[in-house]
Amino acid sequence: MTLDTVAAAQASPDTAQPFAELGLKADEYQRIREILGRRPTSSELAMYSVMWSEHCSYKSSKVHLRQFGEKAPPSDALLVGIGENAGVVDIGEGWAVTFKVESHNHPSYVEPYQGAATGVGGIVRDIISMGARPLAVMDPLRFGAPDHPDTKRVLPGVVAGIGGYGNCLGLPNIGGEVVFDDCYQGNPLVNALCVGAMKHEDIHLASAKGVGNKVILYGARTGGDGIGGVSVLASETFDETGPAKRPSVQVGDPFMEKLLIECTLEVLGAGLVEGIQDLGGAGISCATSELASNGDGGMHVWLDRVPLRDATLSPEEILMSESQERMCAVVTPAHVDDFLRICRKWDVEAVVIGEVTDTGSLTIDWHGEQIVAVPPRTVAHEGPVYERPSARPAGLDDLQANDASRLPRPATPDDLARTVRDVVAAPNVADKAWITDQYDRYVRGNTVLAQPEDSGMIRVDERTGRGVAIATDCNSRFARLDPYAGAQLAFAEAYRNVATTGAVPLAVTNCLNFGSPEDPEVMWQFAEAVRGLADACQQAGTPVTGGNVSFYNSTGDVAIHPTPVVGVLGVIEDVAARTPQAWHTDGEAIYLLGDTHDELSGSEWAHVIHGHLGGRPPRVDLHRERVLAEVLVAGSRDGMLSAAHDVSDGGVAVALVEMALRADVGARLWVPDGLDPFVFLFSESAGRAVVVVPRSEEQRFTAMCAARALPAQRIGVVDSGLGDDAGRPSQQVLVLALPGGEQITWPLADLREAHGRTLPGLFG
Repeated sequence: MTLDTVAAAQASPDTAQPFAELGLKADEYQRIREILGRRPTSSELAMYSVMWSEHCSYKSSKVHLRQFGEKAPPSDALLVGIGENAGVVDIGEGWAVTFKVESHNHPSYVEPYQGAATGVGGIVRDIISMGARPLAVMDPLRFGAPDHPDTKRVLPGVVAGIGGYGNCLGLPNIGGEVVFDDCYQGNPLVNALCVGAMKHEDIHLASAKGVGNKVILYGARTGGDGIGGVSVLASETFDETGPAKRPSVQVGDPFMEKLLIECTLEVLGAGLVEGIQDLGGAGISCATSELASNGDGGMHVWLDRVPLRDATLSPEEILMSESQERMCAVVTPAHVDDFLRICRKWDVEAVVIGEVTDTGSLTIDWHGEQIVAVPPRTVAHEGPVYERPSARPAGLDDLQANDASRLPRPATPDDLARTVRDVVAAPNVADKAWITDQYDRYVRGNTVLAQPEDSGMIRVDERTGRGVAIATDCNSRFARLDPYAGAQLAFAEAYRNVATTGAVPLAVTNCLNFGSPEDPEVMWQFAEAVRGLADACQQAGTPVTGGNVSFYNSTGDVAIHPTPVVGVLGVIEDVAARTPQAWHTDGEAIYLLGDTHDELSGSEWAHVIHGHLGGRPPRVDLHRERVLAEVLVAGSRDGMLSAAHDVSDGGVAVALVEMALRADVGARLWVPDGLDPFVFLFSESAGRAVVVVPRSEEQRFTAMCAARALPAQRIGVVDSGLGDDAGRPSQQVLVLALPGGEQITWPLADLREAHGRTLPGLFG
């Protein structure tokens, strides 16, 4: 094949080019020609196609995502915000924490193991590129029907990939979610979060400054895997039989990534790096154009110096390849030898492939021939921006009118007892140990809390005990019924989960998973969800530090439910004061905090028992969420709480069962005055938590709640002595006294069997 040089492009303006096959629209191709004043070379076309893809350019979402900046609340903690590889927040004592969540959805459907594994690898490199040591990972996951044959293909591979890669890196997996719904049947969601820590002075950014500084590519060699990977694959809708394009999914090597982590942290710690960027989506195209456009505006690259695993790769393929475990660093000439020496120490291959210039242009040569000459900002930051048409879904009014209040409810104590067992055995509520036991949750010794606790918690400073807690949440049924409220409820739940463990919510990341942006109804859902999340963060005082948008999660013309996954990070001064989920001590009082309303639409009960989705989701009161969080944090800090658990999926019934099973200790419970037992057990009203208060602290705690006008109803007492008629504790039980004098008894052994059998029964 004849090399397509810049000179050849100038001399042959009418040469036909496969822009449509690369995902570019005709008007986008025309704009590229206008930018360059000529047709692009094949290499330039490759760069623009991946960088202007939906996944990399955010061309359909930018106009809405601006709200996260425009509505950002004042924050003394925010050190690095939206626009960098990951956001950074100050957690005190000179420590900074960086965290981010991204999607690897489409690759994980095509090749579950490698798709999920490289999702972990990619988000970890985002964290190290900020100068931080990765501390932990989390994975919010969504799958189709649990008994569907394809779910049985995808889920085990995804879980094995997450565990295989993260375990090899020595990073604990401390949380996330696993949700099943038919809407994800052809579009599973594999989101990956990583959190890392560094001192303030160690923060690094992605920019290429300093004319004459060298650009060093280091890490794994470039191969044919992942050519067009997430950048193309995540920018189109699957057809009924799967993806229409099947570019190679990236192949991960966690052992190389571990070497890359240690090598990167050493060169950064030695002060050898002026700017740094990981190679993820769009590979070298992304790293070179972003570094150049964030710096002095110019860079020259010798592409033939790139180390290859496959010598037959064309320049276009090298530029598009998304091979894993690669980084780009900008280094002064005086530091190049020391940089390369450290790379050799860690057995990491490193090559000078370019240098910073003052030309304002990104130029790339291939064996002495110029194949790229572009303004880098037009590649990295000045791509198309669309204001897509949007329209409220045609059937939404009918859907919202179909309220869950019309569904038949349990009529007798036996019906209530059976319904509790059915809900705790449902796949979305059931014990996830079959999955989480495949992850190392405690490696490195700094894990304080991990699944199934309300949030994952990591100790950052071993001297003071300072740490961070993170939770990710989203009920996509709520978002389907009302995207604005659904996004706020996702935020509220994650915010509440962090506070429940005793940490002060500080900042937000997000992964916004939606259908095709070319569908006006999907764009309406997206716009409403972004507006809802931006408004919620503004009211709660928690800025969005960054995140990810994943569009085209559709099969044919059927989109997934809107799934705006929200991650909230909080700080705790001493992890020794955290509040666990399990109660233990007999006689301690069990309280329900917050108001309970008859809110069952979109609930787990409606989903599990009736297969119903309709009505409006629970009301959101962000002021109440802040008050509840203040009480939970103060209760933890001041020793007033011995256990706590948020109330969300499955309502109070699930919260109480999970607390009891976590401890293997029973309790005596009763229904608060004036509340219907069914509503008490299964309502999913927001802004609530179940807490356990030592007897010595009960008066102080209730006074604190009263001072803040937070409802606190005593609903039970921890009691391990319940048993047979002779008073012998033959087995641990939960006993619920009903208003009419009857009671329901659930042996914990029966609940544990129901809660624990579901996933092993489905997946082995």
